[in-house]
Amino acid sequence: MIGFYILIGVISLLSWLVSNTLKRKFKKYSQIQLRNGMSGAEIAEKMLADHGINDVKVISTPGRLTDHYNPKDKTVNLSESVYSQRNAASAAVAAHEVGHAVQHAKAYSYLTMRSQLVPIVSVTSKFSQWMVIGGLVLGAASGAQGVGFYVAIAGLIFMGFATLFSFITLPVEYDASNRALAWLKNKNMVSQEEYAGSKDALKWAARTYLVAALGSLAMLLYWGLQVLGGRD
Repeated sequence: MIGFYILIGVISLLSWLVSNTLKRKFKKYSQIQLRNGMSGAEIAEKMLADHGINDVKVISTPGRLTDHYNPKDKTVNLSESVYSQRNAASAAVAAHEVGHAVQHAKAYSYLTMRSQLVPIVSVTSKFSQWMVIGGLVLGAASGAQGVGFYVAIAGLIFMGFATLFSFITLPVEYDASNRALAWLKNKNMVSQEEYAGSKDALKWAARTYLVAALGSLAMLLYWGLQVLGGRD
């Protein structure tokens, strides 16, 4: 189990480093006020209009870094600061979330796949690791690899869904950022300094998803070795 704790420690450290860097970046770019004076909500509404999307609402949601697009009720949910503030960080986040709305409107394949996986992952992620550990314990207690082995394999399959979901999320997030940055630049919504800040902020936001995906893969490989490596 020492290897497991080392793995958890490394993943946690990487996640902490990226998360703290992201917070610093957003704090820095929150100081760069937009020359056009538009709030995050106004940026989002204009980007929606420019893409001919009229059935999506922009609303404010409580919390910090709680921004997201909800495909079920077609709402762009912006955290209170992003919704009302008028800076490069707010512009980046607002445009990124609208990028997801554009993906939805255009039936972007990776977003469709991720949406289809959501109900599966919401169930399997709750039980996957417990099934793997339980299977290993059951196998060790019985001195055989019968039922315990198959329980552990089922847990690995469940874990695999979460890993697949995390990797499908990567192109979804990167594409949304690319759509956001292209629109901000092509429509001259931001100055060069503002654009550079928006790009850097979104780059670090994307890295949080990358670390999460790598961490999920590392966990799957680790437990896979524990289950399959123990076979004769």
